[in-house]
Amino acid sequence: NRGLGIAGTAASTARRKLYHKESVATSSSPPRPVSVEELMETAKGVTNMALAHEIVVNGDFQIKPAELPEHSLEKKVRDIVHKAFWDCLEAQLKEDPPTYDHAIKLLGEIKETLLSFLLPGHTRLRNQITEVLDLDLIKQEAENGALDISKLVEFVIGMMGTLCAPARDEEIKKLKDIHEIVPLFRAIFSVLDLMKMDMANFAVSSIRPKLMQQSAEYERKKFQEFLEKQPNSLDLVMNWLQEAADDLEKLRSNRLPPHGSGDGAAGEASALCPTAVQNQAYLKLLKWDHMNRPFPETVLMDQSRFQEIHAAGSALVDIPGFAEKIKTIVKVLLTGMHLPAFNLKESLATIGEKVCAEVNSCLSQHGFTPFTAERETVLKGQIQAVANPDNTICKLIDSRIQKFLENYLASSHQKSLPAIPGGLGPIQRELEEIAVKYVRLVNYNKMVFSPYYDAVLAKILTKEESQLAGKSKES
Repeated sequence: NRGLGIAGTAASTARRKLYHKESVATSSSPPRPVSVEELMETAKGVTNMALAHEIVVNGDFQIKPAELPEHSLEKKVRDIVHKAFWDCLEAQLKEDPPTYDHAIKLLGEIKETLLSFLLPGHTRLRNQITEVLDLDLIKQEAENGALDISKLVEFVIGMMGTLCAPARDEEIKKLKDIHEIVPLFRAIFSVLDLMKMDMANFAVSSIRPKLMQQSAEYERKKFQEFLEKQPNSLDLVMNWLQEAADDLEKLRSNRLPPHGSGDGAAGEASALCPTAVQNQAYLKLLKWDHMNRPFPETVLMDQSRFQEIHAAGSALVDIPGFAEKIKTIVKVLLTGMHLPAFNLKESLATIGEKVCAEVNSCLSQHGFTPFTAERETVLKGQIQAVANPDNTICKLIDSRIQKFLENYLASSHQKSLPAIPGGLGPIQRELEEIAVKYVRLVNYNKMVFSPYYDAVLAKILTKEESQLAGKSKES
């Protein structure tokens, strides 16, 4: 669960890279100067767009309360202010006669919060809350010494139990065991905060289907606005799609008979399919050199997701064939491998130690002879060899995963899904989970940016067709 933090990260990454783009190609049209006001307005739009985007593409998106770092200045200040408030409330209630100014303000906040949970049809509950938590009447009772604060709090807890999600029943039950008024008020507000999060997350899940189309239109509109201010903002997309087309052209050339071998060659040399070029381009994102190449503009907000999908695939296939426990160990130790600071060799050495220990333990439990020191050394060496990009086994499995994802992408609108390639059966569940996330990202990105891709591909494929026509005339 990444929640709002990822949305904020996506927004800041998008702003940083959109406005300070390092284009590897010479700009055909230089960007015009942008005022600070325009930049701030666009930045605001990117932030809103990032949040909507996160809700749509992340099925696990949830809003969670902000947690300040344990020893941060902000947390210290907040704790001091809160303590001062609750101490003041306690002092007022201990006066003779008690002063209820703070308590009544808290009841007013609780009343507004409870009312915010109600739906339009909750007339009876709304009337109950309004009648029992009538602040004017409560003030009169306080002035006349007739206020029973514990009875009001009891009503509040009962109403919270009526309105809360089943997951909060235990928290409501705990409230009934608190008998001191100040700790009880604090606990009530704590549970109300949780209920607010529950309501917000329910709202998010409810609007997600409707939000998808609106978000796609919103992202396209914002990108168009930015494109009008920065006309060269599709340079990286042009290079990316051109490389994908070149890759397919190279593959096709290798499959065709030698030049001049007959009419069949000319017949097979048909124009590239735009969909095939797009799918090839999306596959290239899984092998992207993130450290040295800027990401294409239209997929920038999902850069971290594509990195994580690539890392997840590697984490699963580096040591195929082990049991679930071994897979879990490997996945945990390779968490974050897409980050620049990740030390792959060190992690693989730790994995080697853990795997050997688990295998020996399993062998001993089932009455088999544990590994000799020599076999342990060989296994650890095989695991550490994964760090070598030219490792034969890794290259083979990687090519099979790439082919599976390519087939999954091509069949995403069909009922029958591609079969798991040979040798990858033990990680079928994980591989399919990755494929689902990958296809969700790709399909949403197509929904948003297809008009731009169509325009760019029209230029690329027109050039390809002209070259094919020239070759046909020569032959």
